[in-house]
Amino acid sequence: MANTLFTPFSVRGLTLQNRIVMAPMTRGFSPDGVPGENVAAYYKRRAESDVGLIVTEGTVIDRLGASNDPNYPKFHGEAPLAGWKAVADAVADTPSKIAPQLWHVGMMRKAGTGHNPEAQSDSPSGVTHTGKSVLPAPSDEEVADMVNSYARSAKSAKDLGFDAIEIHGAHGYLIDQFFWDIMNQREDKYGGGLAERATFAADIIRECRKAVGEDMPIILRFSQWKQQDYTARLADTPQKLEAFLKVFVDAGVDVLHCSQRRFWEPEFEDSHLNLAGWAKKLTGLPTITVGSVGLNGDFIKAFQGEGAEAASLDEIHERLDKGEFDLVAVGRALLQDPYWATKVKEGRSGELSAYDGKALGTLF
Repeated sequence: MANTLFTPFSVRGLTLQNRIVMAPMTRGFSPDGVPGENVAAYYKRRAESDVGLIVTEGTVIDRLGASNDPNYPKFHGEAPLAGWKAVADAVADTPSKIAPQLWHVGMMRKAGTGHNPEAQSDSPSGVTHTGKSVLPAPSDEEVADMVNSYARSAKSAKDLGFDAIEIHGAHGYLIDQFFWDIMNQREDKYGGGLAERATFAADIIRECRKAVGEDMPIILRFSQWKQQDYTARLADTPQKLEAFLKVFVDAGVDVLHCSQRRFWEPEFEDSHLNLAGWAKKLTGLPTITVGSVGLNGDFIKAFQGEGAEAASLDEIHERLDKGEFDLVAVGRALLQDPYWATKVKEGRSGELSAYDGKALGTLF
């Protein structure tokens, strides 16, 4: 049953050995933003064990307020980039490919936190998820620098030998705050309807393309839900979702990474398709599905220290065989067990273990 999961996949000239993606999982093991040898070894273990594409933990761009934790890795500056060069080199010795996830937490950051505690947080409009205005709206020049900050890190990824980049536009962080009408109350080209609110991400995609050239895939991760509100939805109909995603198609994105808490849940009524299934149907682009793959409980509970039992992959195989999506991102199951993909490939399902709820606090 694992045949499709372990077939090659190509996009913009990059060929992956199989359809398994290591989902980005940020846990904070880079003191002062610098990933060490332990981080390189962490990724290399998965790369040596049949993971097709590794998407790294979130790496923060060079805006001063981009991070809310000094242990989150930076993707700028001499020492952090040297650390990431070691990661890229370690993975290059394996059949796997690797992409950094470029990240800015926006107003998820509390004042006085991160690598630059004195910095002001960035936002679309200075408005919180409750609708309260707490900061001045950024100027056109500040927004332009936010866009270019992603492109500067994208250029570094290209120079360091990474194979692709992922732009983090999900889960209530900066880009997703521009998507969300509650937090984006701008009246310029970045505000208005959902398609207009997607312009910020589209500009980032375009500038990143200029930075990395024509032969490096650009992935965009997006979600309906937000950390601030699990029930939030950007698009409540397929028609609205199509108009939203078209903005990124027109900007030249290559792959859509469609974040759900549970991959098996349908996105809209009267269809079994999940978010990745709809995104592929509406755009024709390759999509990555994600959300509790290989486990029976969603990852939000992991932050509360709760575990999850191993679950069958039959539904993933069936949907992949039907072509509903192209790639499958695995998070906690692969975090718990570096050899998860190899065990699946070799039919050793009896050796797949439950997630014990503790792996977020370790680096192995």
